[in-house]
Amino acid sequence: MPHRFAVPLSRRALLRAGGAAVAATALGGTGLAAPDAGALKTGLAGPAPVAAAGELVEVELIAKQRMQRILPEPADPSPLITYADRFPGPIIRMRKGQRLRATLVNGLDEHTSIHWHGIRLPNLEDGVPYLTQPPTKPGERHVYEFTPPDAGSFFFHPHCNTVELLGRGLAGILIVEEPDAPKFDADVVCLVKDWQLDKTGKFGAFITDRGAARAGTFGSLSTVNGAIDPVIEVPANGDIRARLYNIDSTRVVDLRVEGAEAWIIAVDGNPLPPRPLDGWPMGPAMRIDVLFRAPAKAGQTLRLTNVYSAEPKPLATFRAVGPGLPNKRFKPRALPASAIPEPDLKDAPIIPMAFSATAVAQSFDAAALPGLPYADALCLSAKTFWAINQQSWPEGGHERLPPPLVTLEKGRSYIFELANLTPHLHPIHIHGYTFKVLSSDSRKVVPHHADTVLLEPKERLRVAIKADNPGDWMFHCHIIEHQDTGMMGYIRVA
Repeated sequence: MPHRFAVPLSRRALLRAGGAAVAATALGGTGLAAPDAGALKTGLAGPAPVAAAGELVEVELIAKQRMQRILPEPADPSPLITYADRFPGPIIRMRKGQRLRATLVNGLDEHTSIHWHGIRLPNLEDGVPYLTQPPTKPGERHVYEFTPPDAGSFFFHPHCNTVELLGRGLAGILIVEEPDAPKFDADVVCLVKDWQLDKTGKFGAFITDRGAARAGTFGSLSTVNGAIDPVIEVPANGDIRARLYNIDSTRVVDLRVEGAEAWIIAVDGNPLPPRPLDGWPMGPAMRIDVLFRAPAKAGQTLRLTNVYSAEPKPLATFRAVGPGLPNKRFKPRALPASAIPEPDLKDAPIIPMAFSATAVAQSFDAAALPGLPYADALCLSAKTFWAINQQSWPEGGHERLPPPLVTLEKGRSYIFELANLTPHLHPIHIHGYTFKVLSSDSRKVVPHHADTVLLEPKERLRVAIKADNPGDWMFHCHIIEHQDTGMMGYIRVA
């Protein structure tokens, strides 16, 4: 039965970023309160899509600068860059089996693209300038169209000048609903992100040599859904599905729901047999879906806290509202399994992937190089500090596309041995694939499917794929400063 935490979509979901439709559907029609109002009256609670499988979901994403208040007065509103009228947004919800047609409108003064993070999609839709598509220039439009093969919690962002654009808020959420998932009383989205803001509301440096060469340049202000310590309303005594996203460029988080029994039911959108939320560090770009029971009485609260710090840091509050729902004893419920191709480990070659500092840091003047047929100064850093298999992205003076890290045979299974030769954490992401995390030489690993995995210092970790999706696929660290300064390459599946 519908309730005020689930607003139905129209039969043909036409979302216009920046218009009334995105407020009513992409944000669930929930009346998202502005951060300067003091608290969010609700989380980004999900609408219940009703369109039949096979129908088209259309969205227009207008990338441009928009002023929005993150810090309270007397600070000024900050010059965010977003795809919708407000951060966070848009949040696109669709059913598995529906087709997405997303039109990027570039309202920036630089070229851009959209990478659909975590989706097993055709290579031409992956959104990497110069590798899978020409860049979308200022004033131009580019249409992405694909049918997500898996349900889950995904997101999207640019893949050039990412450190600044993502730092200023250029990201959106794509949620693909399971057709036969258990019923929850609310489905909320919590986007954890830091902002590099001074006390006046102006942005500081998104990248520094010191940060890029170490653990990253950390933001000065932590938020959930763009708000400082928001209050997210949930139905009293309700079973809550919370989709927890780390969309920061640098920070690692380990989240807890204090005051409730909470269970992880998905990792990077991929179902996981329910396990207690008692330690699952998430690097940038990683997500977990969590299930918990809201407090039984209106006004009672729970805390979302990051414990990956010297002292636990509260991030948001879940507050129970309304009459208590007649739920009986709480029991975690599993999501339906995804149809991710299972790699054949018996015949899988092992491919070493060593993540290290460069032997010699390099420095380039990308703007002065002639031609740049495969890249330009927006897609390249002027300096390199990092490497994969002793190759920094890119080599050859930035004038040509470097060779792939490895070429895989289509249809064959492979094991990547990810070796972290540095004293820093690296969340490693492979485009176009959902891999299976197998084992580690330094810790006990829960076997699971993911698109990004956090590699600990000095760790060797094995993941496997079945190379069924042909194309050139980026392979990189998702600490954006590491990605931009060399810790990136691509694999070719042919």
